[in-house]
Amino acid sequence: MTNPTCNEKATQIFMELSPYFQGLGDPIRQQIVALLIDKESMNVTQIAEHIPMSRPTVSHHLKILKQAGLVNVQKKGTEMFYRLEFTEAIRLFKQLVTFVEEECN
Repeated sequence: MTNPTCNEKATQIFMELSPYFQGLGDPIRQQIVALLIDKESMNVTQIAEHIPMSRPTVSHHLKILKQAGLVNVQKKGTEMFYRLEFTEAIRLFKQLVTFVEEECN
C-alpha cells in the first residue's frame, strides 16, 4: 500500500475540518465565537444583548455551532449556558499546518 500524497492527506484533514468551517462560515456565528472567547460561558439572553439578532435567531446559530462541535452546552437551573469547545478543531488545524510545513514543502 502506498503512502497518500500531500494533496490526498491535506484533503483528508480538510474533510475532518469541514464541520468547523461550516460552523464558522457565517458572520453572526463568528461574532458569537468572538464574544465567547472572552467569557467562560453565556446564555442566549446574554449573547443576544451583544448580537443584533432576536433570541430565536441567536439560538439557531448556537445550535449550528453546537452541531459543528464548536460550543458545549451546560444547563444551570432553567438556563442553558454556552461555552467554546475548540480542542478538537485546534488539534486538526495544527495537524494541517504541521503537515503542510513539514511534509509538503
